[in-house]
Amino acid sequence: MPSLLDWLKTFWPAPLPVSLRERTLSGIGALLGLLATEIVSRSVLGASIPWFVAPMGASAVLLFAVPASPLAQPWSIVGGNLLSALTGVACARWIDDPALAAALAAGLAIVLMFQLRCLHPPGGAVALTAVIGGPEVEALGFGFALVPVLLNSLLLLLIALLFNAAMRRRYPQRIAEKPAARTHHTADRPPSDRLGVRPDDLQAVLEERGEMIDISRADLEEILLAAERRAWRRRFGDMRCADVMSRDVVTITPDATLEVAWSQLAHHRVEALPVVQAGERLVGIITLHDFLIAQDMPWRTVGEVMTQDVFCASPDRAIVELVPVFSDRGLHQVPIVEADRRVVGILTQSDLVAALFQAGLDQALAGR
Repeated sequence: MPSLLDWLKTFWPAPLPVSLRERTLSGIGALLGLLATEIVSRSVLGASIPWFVAPMGASAVLLFAVPASPLAQPWSIVGGNLLSALTGVACARWIDDPALAAALAAGLAIVLMFQLRCLHPPGGAVALTAVIGGPEVEALGFGFALVPVLLNSLLLLLIALLFNAAMRRRYPQRIAEKPAARTHHTADRPPSDRLGVRPDDLQAVLEERGEMIDISRADLEEILLAAERRAWRRRFGDMRCADVMSRDVVTITPDATLEVAWSQLAHHRVEALPVVQAGERLVGIITLHDFLIAQDMPWRTVGEVMTQDVFCASPDRAIVELVPVFSDRGLHQVPIVEADRRVVGILTQSDLVAALFQAGLDQALAGR
């Protein structure tokens, strides 16, 4: 049975894995956001009515310190604060007891924010402010929801959008992406979805918990995928593309004829040829699939047929990162290029399978 000391230790929070850069940006962003919101609101509204409400400080914590939170998204701050203000004003007008009005305003605001998908914790403080804000707030009536609450919220949101974009922070957060198109146009899921944690597994667990999780599903999926890749690297080691790639690469130029390209494919028994210009710099790739498309066309040169948008990798990239590329996107080969796009190798499905098998075999032997 846990001791009292063990129970008390649970009150001490775990350390936050947040970099110094993020902590600094959070403080600077909140400072700039609140300062700009206060100055603009005061210049627009003047000092005759409340131009700035305290809950904006809590909104700033979310928008600048945890912009990835579902509670910090644009509709959350705008819809949550506006809805809470309207709820608070209504309770203040129709309920004589201030204590009951304040408690009911916050409770109703939470329920309504959940219902309209705009849950925003500072909304509870906005609802309370509408009830106990004093004569000036009472005199504004339902107009309090528009000025200053909506005005403050929109100004703070605008600063958050500009600041987070300037600092290359992803805000607003993206909605969970639709499943990638199936490469072979069949009912089968992509190979990577058949093993490990699948999106519908994650959704089912979240629904079973039935609790509000302060992270978007898209971010949670991204974190799980990154953790799986890290586990793969731990299991198979830090094997890089340069360790297993083919270095004697058969290439072709854009001005070569299709007959020459076909002859090269047949002679070397490969399924694709990287297309290069002077200095072996990659400009495209021609595959068997490109030949099938071109067979009824009047095209004569490789440059007319080749695929220009080529997925490639650097020599020091971990090969486990390319597993989804081969398995889900249906690629059979990936050109390996230096920073100047000079081709230095090519990695095929066969190379990848052999490398992972050897890594697994080595690990099994080491564990004996």
